Amino acid sequence: MRSVLAVHPAHRDDIADLVTRRPVPGPDVEQVDPFLFLNHHGPQVYPPDNGGLPFGPHPHRGFETVTFILKGSLSHLDSSGHESVIEAGGVQWMTAGSGLVHAELSPESFKRDGGPLEILQLWVNLPPALKMTEPRYTGVQKADIPALSIAAGNGALHLISGEFAGETGPIKSLTEVFMSVIELKAGAKAALQVEKGRRVFLYIVDGRVDVAGTPVDKWTLVELTDDADIFVVGAADDAVLLFGHGTPIGEPVVAGGPFVMNTIEEIKQAFADYRDGKFGDPTKLGEVGS
Repeated sequence: MRSVLAVHPAHRDDIADLVTRRPVPGPDVEQVDPFLFLNHHGPQVYPPDNGGLPFGPHPHRGFETVTFILKGSLSHLDSSGHESVIEAGGVQWMTAGSGLVHAELSPESFKRDGGPLEILQLWVNLPPALKMTEPRYTGVQKADIPALSIAAGNGALHLISGEFAGETGPIKSLTEVFMSVIELKAGAKAALQVEKGRRVFLYIVDGRVDVAGTPVDKWTLVELTDDADIFVVGAADDAVLLFGHGTPIGEPVVAGGPFVMNTIEEIKQAFADYRDGKFGDPTKLGEVGS
């Protein structure tokens, strides 16, 4: 069985009035290769006539963003022409690749009516050969994500990408990343299989759990060893977990604001290309959603 290597509590880093916690990067962990960054926004309740999310047009290059809408709703627009409104339980998977500008905002209906909001955004690195791939975007609603029974019927694995129990998730990852959201009822126990050589990304969104014999509270990232192909998670409370795994890239990571490349020179080029308008025109990103 895999065992726990380290636990990393998320640190609070609010963005305006948006409650935000970040487990990675943190004081003791720079990345969980190939997973670079996780922001946990909420949970919180927005009042009617609110300003919505603060993520107006901004550029990215060199990686992918995976956004999990646990509560509330989220609109997406980008300079490659993609737009959607994804509701609670859905996921947005965007490959920034060679570069685009996107906006992640609250639909007008959410700003008007308010309501609960909880969103996770994960950054997934791309290997050097795919850093400049063509941008792409896929948005899937909850109904399009298989909910597979686990833990003897006392839990569900919502399969976003990869394969599990003979099913395939609706999103095809460029780098064969497996991604899911797990719900466990209090007292449930699940054995999760991961091939040796793949790095596990396990974040406790809600509830208290036991991971490979180690008690872990919510808002905590768990690092696991890579010496076996299975580990066990038990739930002390009703729990929600972000569970993914991927093959480590093992290349230098150089981040410059919204760009993640392999060298300083590539970061400088990204800023130059953005200034030159090569990522698209951010002024053309209006608002989507009613």
